[in-house]
Amino acid sequence: MPNVVLFSGSSHQDLSQRVADQLGLELGKVVTKKFSNQETSVEISESVRGEDVYIIQSGCGEINDNLMELLVMINACKIASSSRVTAIILCFPYARQDKKDKSRAPISAKLVANMLWVAGADHIITMDLHASQIQGFFDTPVENLYAEPAVLQWIRENVAEWRNCIIVSPDAGGAKRHKAMGWISSAPHFFLFQDPGRRSSPHLGCAVLMAKQKLKWPSQIKKSHLKLQT
Repeated sequence: MPNVVLFSGSSHQDLSQRVADQLGLELGKVVTKKFSNQETSVEISESVRGEDVYIIQSGCGEINDNLMELLVMINACKIASSSRVTAIILCFPYARQDKKDKSRAPISAKLVANMLWVAGADHIITMDLHASQIQGFFDTPVENLYAEPAVLQWIRENVAEWRNCIIVSPDAGGAKRHKAMGWISSAPHFFLFQDPGRRSSPHLGCAVLMAKQKLKWPSQIKKSHLKLQT
């Protein structure tokens, strides 16, 4: 049976170390750097022949650099004769571009799926995909995990008056997740929508808080429509 080797990309090295500690593993040795022309260089510094390799990397932050680094790491492990390579992608890059919403628009999420397959990924683990149907873009197995159970457990254990909480979704699409909240689904629920007339500045957005139910606690929010600026 192959041994498990866990590698970390540049995006979340602290988290990768915590995962390794939890599993009783040492992080695999890998050197990542950039050449003077900004090309990504990856060197796997230990043997992975016949091993079951897991790579933790996220699409947040420097998205394009992190994605390219992940692809190169996958390919480096694959051509070094690893038995299987699993990419753990905490935030899937380009997930919001999952359909043609304009004429001649690309479906970039599908392109990323193809790139991961060509690089040699045998298995993908990700969390809270922007749209669950993105799993169908892959020719390899995809595990789409959900954060709600862990988030709700944390709320119940750390928020004394969690029964009096208010749930706010960042957009109308995220409001659907309210139904998955189980034992706090009776809490007042809101979602935000962006005011298209206030998009001129890249640093200023205007949103309107929409109430789905009437509030029982006037001290929290006194109006069902509350304009917010971020």
